[in-house]
Amino acid sequence: MALDEYKRKRDFTTSPEPVGKAPRTSPPRRTPRFFCVQKHLASHLHYDVRLEHNGVLLSWAVPKGPSLDPATKRLAMHVEDHPIEYGEFEGVIPSGYGAGIVMLWDRGTWTPEVDDVDAALKKGDLKFTLDGYKLKGSWVLVRTKGARWSSGGADRSWLLIKHRDDWSGELDITEFAPLSVKTEGDLADILAADNPDVWHSGRPARSGDTGALFERIIAQAVEMRTGRSGSRTKKRR
Repeated sequence: MALDEYKRKRDFTTSPEPVGKAPRTSPPRRTPRFFCVQKHLASHLHYDVRLEHNGVLLSWAVPKGPSLDPATKRLAMHVEDHPIEYGEFEGVIPSGYGAGIVMLWDRGTWTPEVDDVDAALKKGDLKFTLDGYKLKGSWVLVRTKGARWSSGGADRSWLLIKHRDDWSGELDITEFAPLSVKTEGDLADILAADNPDVWHSGRPARSGDTGALFERIIAQAVEMRTGRSGSRTKKRR
């Protein structure tokens, strides 16, 4: 089933991620439906682009994040489908698969620019329009390899490309708008909300590989916040 791979990779007794109810029916053809982008600081920072289709969220991990520049082609790795409920998730995954901090970076609706989404996915060429807080206008996901489409995901390589329109440009949207659309906080805020003691102890109450991973994540979250504050100071001068 669509969410089998998602559930297989997670231990829901320790992860706050939603288990996912029975898949719901998504709108057909060129009808708008939900999309989101989650900023995920795990072993490496990346952005998860999720598009609602057939009652689940089709998902691609974009290491460098979306670009508004049509000349920039962003690698997008197709991963397992996620439940619709995941589209509102923001928080800390304490251990296991995807351990790190998840921010709801953008959300809104996406509209296919084709009548048959399944056929476009199988072809490896999905054109669509986004209407989010940060991402808008026409985009395309293009598969770079000849492997067959699988709803379960298999880390297959795609490219995410912005089409030239009124919403395209050279602005780095990930730098310009780095905060959560849900809480307006940054990654450090999300981590502190989940574990306030982390700022007093200097490290999470974990040991071994997990503790070492979270030490790196904490350091990177703080560094990203410091870098953003420094940029604002320079702009005021």
